[in-house]
Formats: sequence, structure tokens, C-alpha cells
Amino acid sequence: MRVKCVICDSINNLNDDSPLAKKLRNRPIHTYMCEPCHERIAKKTEVRLATGNFRLFRTSSPIDEDF
Repeated sequence: MRVKCVICDSINNLNDDSPLAKKLRNRPIHTYMCEPCHERIAKKTEVRLATGNFRLFRTSSPIDEDF
């Protein structure tokens, strides 16, 4: 299966039987991101988390009223 990265527009091939290929095929809302872009975003997110100014909302808890 040929896929295109949503960030850098590089075209890669995935095995048709891989779980990622099945997810992309069955759920069109999911997008593909190549490994270099995924790693780059992960590193930048870690740096932003380390600054303390970045809040990651992982649960559906209400927003703090402190700010």
C-alpha cells in the first residue's frame, strides 16, 4: 500500500497486511506520518514539555480555572 506523509509529502510503501495499513484503509480519518516526521515532532514536544509552559490534556478533565 502506498501512503503519503501529511507533513513532508514523502511517499512510502507499507505492507498490505500490517495493522497500520489496515487502520488507514478502514478508517479514512486517520492519516499517515512518516517515521522521521514522527520522531521530530516527538522530540520537539518533549522539549516543550520540559519548559513547563506546555499543558497536555490527556483526559477529559475540566480546564483549570487558575489561569
